[in-house]
Amino acid sequence: MAQLLIELFSEEIPARMQGGAARDLERMAAERLKAAGLTYDSLTTFAGPRRLTLVVEGLPAATPDREEEVKGPRANAPEQALEGFLRKTGLTKDQLVERDGVFFAVLSSKGQPTAALIPDMVDQIVRGFPWPKSMRWGSGTLRWVRPLKRIVALFDGHVVPFEVDGIASGALTEGHRFLGCGRAFAVEDFADYRAKLESDFVVLDAADRRLKILEAAQKVCADKGLALVDDDGLLDEVAGLAEWPTPILGDMDPAFLSLPPEVVRLSMKVHQKYFAVRDPAKHGLAPHFVVVANVEATDGGKALAAGNSRVLSARLDDARFFWDEDLKTGFDVWAKKLEGVTFHAKLGTLAERVERIAALARGIAPLVGADPDQAEAAAKLAKADLSAAMVGEFPELQGVMGGYYARAAGYPDAVADAVRDHYKPQGPADSVPTAPLTVAVALADKLDTLVGFFAIDEKPTGSKDPFALRRAALGVIRLVLENGIRVPLKARLRQQCLFYYDRLGFKDRDDGFKREVELFMVDGSPQRRSSRRVEATSLELVAFFADRLKVLLRDQGKRHDLVDAVFALGDDDLVRIVRRVEALDDFLATDDGANLLAGYKRASNILKAEEKKGAVPTGMVQTGLPGQPEQESALAFAAAAAATAVDAALETEDFAAAMSALSRLRAPVDAFFDKVMVNSDVAAERDNRLKLLGQVRAVMGRVADFGMVGG
Repeated sequence: MAQLLIELFSEEIPARMQGGAARDLERMAAERLKAAGLTYDSLTTFAGPRRLTLVVEGLPAATPDREEEVKGPRANAPEQALEGFLRKTGLTKDQLVERDGVFFAVLSSKGQPTAALIPDMVDQIVRGFPWPKSMRWGSGTLRWVRPLKRIVALFDGHVVPFEVDGIASGALTEGHRFLGCGRAFAVEDFADYRAKLESDFVVLDAADRRLKILEAAQKVCADKGLALVDDDGLLDEVAGLAEWPTPILGDMDPAFLSLPPEVVRLSMKVHQKYFAVRDPAKHGLAPHFVVVANVEATDGGKALAAGNSRVLSARLDDARFFWDEDLKTGFDVWAKKLEGVTFHAKLGTLAERVERIAALARGIAPLVGADPDQAEAAAKLAKADLSAAMVGEFPELQGVMGGYYARAAGYPDAVADAVRDHYKPQGPADSVPTAPLTVAVALADKLDTLVGFFAIDEKPTGSKDPFALRRAALGVIRLVLENGIRVPLKARLRQQCLFYYDRLGFKDRDDGFKREVELFMVDGSPQRRSSRRVEATSLELVAFFADRLKVLLRDQGKRHDLVDAVFALGDDDLVRIVRRVEALDDFLATDDGANLLAGYKRASNILKAEEKKGAVPTGMVQTGLPGQPEQESALAFAAAAAATAVDAALETEDFAAAMSALSRLRAPVDAFFDKVMVNSDVAAERDNRLKLLGQVRAVMGRVADFGMVGG
């Protein structure tokens, strides 16, 4: 078994593309080896600032001989069909095999040396490589992310000769641009390749570079009694910028620490790729930074640190200018600017969006224990910082800067916090706000987005979700669940849809939509009017939330069919739904639950069959009839007792108790089906037993639609 080593050496590859390039190289190589019929023990790829590397272990010396049987036409088929099959296979009629009246062709092919397949494989990979951006240079036709310089191609220790757009393969590679020996050197295999690169100041593996940066950066900080501020994203990026990473601790003017720490960190990260540093004994950042150099300086990095300090000072001076100018400008000016910024062509300006969010936040506030006036005020400030100079420079700070500016302008801390955190949660790892005022504004922001885009029919399709509506729905769900907010989802969405359609004036749209006026109730109060479009949009949103809730619960290990079973009851209180699902999940994990589910499905199938024939008898189940099996009477009494217990448990939302009440049906149901014939020849007996099964199905259906539960 042999080893294949491929290196594609080029000018600098952008750090953001390296991880994807390594994965693409692995995928493309695996696909082509499989297509050639080659097996292997392992396939590994590496990506760095100037090279992509592929090493495949355990390749055979040649592909195996192949024998393939191809089915042809029937023996009595027209002559033209047989002639076409012979042309396709390249055989004669006497070389075909007839079996059961059908011709078969047995095609054999000899294996090829693996080395002979490599040139075409590499050529296809290089010419078809899916770089996000690529370039063509000189007179050649090849496109690559940067000019391709060398190709190493070794199989079993020998060079595989070929050319790609005039670049010949060989065994030569290069080390570090500055620290290395300054000349190309030959390698024999992967172990030799990796060792020689290491000795020439190149760390091949991105994971090794990452670890080297982290450990060295932590050490230079610890030597000064400081601590590195963790930033995994930046760590991944700088690991793709340096082949021989060397962290150096630098100093900055302490006066810059008067800026918000997020501004200092982003100025370092975005513009300079520096790590921030903190003092473990104090709160906040320290007046230092860590820069990752690609060289080992003879002076220990003093000159590099000083130069980078001057560059950082210039960047932070810009940030301080933005901060000072923003403090002078203020919210009134920013809010006015939003009037000229379009949020969406069909949804109006950002200023109009702010008014909608403010009205919605005011309505939500009582539901979450927030002050309506403060909620409306915070919502009107929430988007203002989008016009601020600092957010224009660092869009990542929207909301965060608004919180700082609100606090500086003298607004209450609760309002400033709501402005700062109203975008949360933005992802599954993001924290969920708990302050009532923040929750009100955060919910209003996300609901406005969801209702607005659903209203104009800009819903997610497949993998496409350009307006991040799935994320917004998950944000609403997490806010509701983690804060225990009890709100009827359908009514609130319906109310918001109506509000939205009225605000946007959809009744004037020339789309053939006819508004149908009707009264409806929300929380016991009659609202002005509804419409077919309002109803349709609100129902679509409820279904969308149900789907997102399934995703969330599935990620937590819950079954999505249980969500369907609970939603089928018409309940739209997310907190109550999740509690029902959790109780149902626990119940079905027990023997009683599993067996009762089987009994339910059996009863349901009998009833469905009867429903197809006509009406199923309903009414009171009779007990104590002459000759009535005791199992029938026992199940009737058990079903009645379970109904009373389930109703009492549901009234207090004690879903565990409701499941416990159902569990007591397991034995009577099993005994009934074991001893009682439902389809009795006596019509009265048959009707009574069908009524009993209907009652069992009904009492279980008060907890969940067990017909939608799998298993």
